[in-house]
Amino acid sequence: MWKRCVKSRLGSLALALIAMSAHPIHAANPANPQKVIRQAFEAPDDGFDMAKTQNYYSGWVSEAIFEPLLTYDYLASPAKLVPRTTVAMPEIKDSGKVFVFHLKPGIYFAPDPVFKGKKRELTANDYVYSFKRVLDPVNRSPHASFIDGKIAGMGALVAAANRANKFDYDAPVAGLKALDRYTLRVELEAPDYNFLYVVAYGAFGAVAREAIEGYGEQTGLHPVGTGPYMVKSYAPRHKIDLVANPEYRGSDWDFKSTGSAWDDQVVREMKGKRMPQVGRIEISIIEEEQSRWLAFQDGQIDMDMLPQIAAPQALDGEKLKPELAVKGIKLYRMMEPGITFSTFNMRDPLVGGYSREKIALRRAMAMAYNPADEIAQMRLGQAIKAETMVPPGVVGNDPGYRSSIGYDIKLANQLLDYFGYKRGADGYRTMPDGTPLLIKKATESKADQKVQAEIWKKGLEKIGIRVEFNIGNFADNMKAASACQLQMWTGAWAADFPDGENFLQLLTSAKAGRGNHACYESPAYDSLYKSAVALAPGEARTRLYREMNRQMEADTPWVLHTTRIRNWITSARVKGYKKHPILHACWEYIDVIQQ
Repeated sequence: MWKRCVKSRLGSLALALIAMSAHPIHAANPANPQKVIRQAFEAPDDGFDMAKTQNYYSGWVSEAIFEPLLTYDYLASPAKLVPRTTVAMPEIKDSGKVFVFHLKPGIYFAPDPVFKGKKRELTANDYVYSFKRVLDPVNRSPHASFIDGKIAGMGALVAAANRANKFDYDAPVAGLKALDRYTLRVELEAPDYNFLYVVAYGAFGAVAREAIEGYGEQTGLHPVGTGPYMVKSYAPRHKIDLVANPEYRGSDWDFKSTGSAWDDQVVREMKGKRMPQVGRIEISIIEEEQSRWLAFQDGQIDMDMLPQIAAPQALDGEKLKPELAVKGIKLYRMMEPGITFSTFNMRDPLVGGYSREKIALRRAMAMAYNPADEIAQMRLGQAIKAETMVPPGVVGNDPGYRSSIGYDIKLANQLLDYFGYKRGADGYRTMPDGTPLLIKKATESKADQKVQAEIWKKGLEKIGIRVEFNIGNFADNMKAASACQLQMWTGAWAADFPDGENFLQLLTSAKAGRGNHACYESPAYDSLYKSAVALAPGEARTRLYREMNRQMEADTPWVLHTTRIRNWITSARVKGYKKHPILHACWEYIDVIQQ
C-alpha cells in the first residue's frame, strides 16, 4: 500500500510540473526573492500540522503559511482583531450566538502537486473542513477544547465519530455551514465572548482537504496554505527555509502608530509599502544560547530573542549598550504575556493522585523551589515572579493576587514530616509506606535548563528528596508530556489570545492527555471554568479566575515560576520590526536592506 501511494504521489508531481510549465503562474506576491531574513529558533518545531501540535515553534512558522479568518493589527495596543481572509469583521447575530463571515474572493492556496497544476481558490468549505479536523477524535487535537461543545450540532457528529472510529467530514452540521462559496455561518450553543479570538488562532487556519488527504500522515512535513509563505525545504529539527507563496495576493502596509516613538519610527519606515517585501526566510535551530548570540554578532542571524546568557554583555539596564547601538542594532523590550511553570503528572503513581499525602508531597516540592533564584541565576534578571496563571497584560489578570504557595523550606519539611515521608540514615526521605522516593524530572540540554535543574536539586536536597534529571529535546518532551508519560517537566505558555481563558483552559479535564501536561482532572476546577467562560469580561469573571487559581494551588498540579521579560534584537538591515504580543511570524510586516 505504501509503495502504491508513493508512486501515485510522484505521478501527481510530474503532472503538476508539466502543467505549471505550460501555464506559468503570474505572481501577485510582491516579495523580492533577493531579500532574505535569517532567524534562529531556540528549540525545534514538531512539523506543521496545526490540528495535531501545540509546539510553539511549529505555530510560529505556521502563522506564515496558514490563514485564519481573522488576525491582529500589527501595531495596535491592546491587541486588536482585524479581518484576514474576510472582507470585514463578521456579522454577529442572535445575542452573540451566530457569526457570519464573508470571505474575500480570489484568495488561492500555494501551488502544490496535490492540486494537479490547477489554481485552488479558498472557499468557505475549507474553513468548515478545517474546524472539523480539530474535533476529529483521531487527531487528538490539543486545540479541540477551544471549540468542543460550542458549535451547534457538532457534538452529535463527534460522538458518532467516537463510536464508529471514523469522522464523517461530509455530514452536515447545523452550526457550521458554507452558505455559499464565500460565506461561512457559525452558530454556537451559547454566547462565547472569546470566540473571535479563537477563530484568529493559528490552529484554525484554512487547510485544503486535498492536501490533508493527499499527504496523510506526512501532512506536517508538507504544509499547504494561503499565507504569504510556503516551505521550500525542511530538515526537521535543523533548518526551515520558506519562500514567498506566488499565489499570495499581497497587501498595503497601513497601520497606525499608538503614539510611541518606536511605532512612529516603524510607520515612517514602512507606510505605503506593498507587502510582503521579504522573499525568503531562513530559520536555523540553534538551541545553545551562546552559539545563537555569537551567530547574531557575526551577522549570521538578522533577528533573535536576546539569549538570557547575553543580557549582561548586551544590556545597560533596559537599553542596549552603546557599542551595540552604534552598529544599528535595535532592541525591543517587552513583558511577555506568558508564564513558566513545572508540571506534576497527576496520573503518575508516585507524584500523582488527589489524596492528602500526595498533595502534601507536591506542595512541599513547590515550596522548595525558589523563583528568586530562577530570576537571578537562570533569567539573569529578565523576569518577574508569577503569582497567578493569568499573566500581566492579559484580560482577567488580578495585579493584587498573591499565590498561597511561597518559598518556605521550613514549612515544606514540616509538611513532609506530618504526612509520614520519613528521612533515612542517608538524609533522604521515603514514601509513607517505606518505598523509595525518587523524582524523575524531564529537562533539555540548554544552558538555562541546566541552571534550573540545579535550582530544583538545591531546593529538593533541603527537604530530603532525591531527584534525577532525564535530558531530552523539547519536541520529544512535548510529545511525552502530552501523552501523560513524564513524571515532572518544566514548560511555558505564551498567550494564543489575550484573555485568561487561554491559560486557565490548560488544566481542564477535557485537555488531559491533549495539551494538559499535568493530566489534571478536577470537577471543581472544571465547574469554575465552565461558569467563567459563560460570563462577559468583568469583575465577576475575574473573580472566578481567582477561584480557579486557588483550586490549582490546593491540588498543586503546577508550580508557577516566572513571567519573562523578552528582549528582541534586530540587525541594522531590518526595518519595521515590532514584536506583537500574540502573533509571532512578523516577516510579512517588515523589510530588510539588501546586502
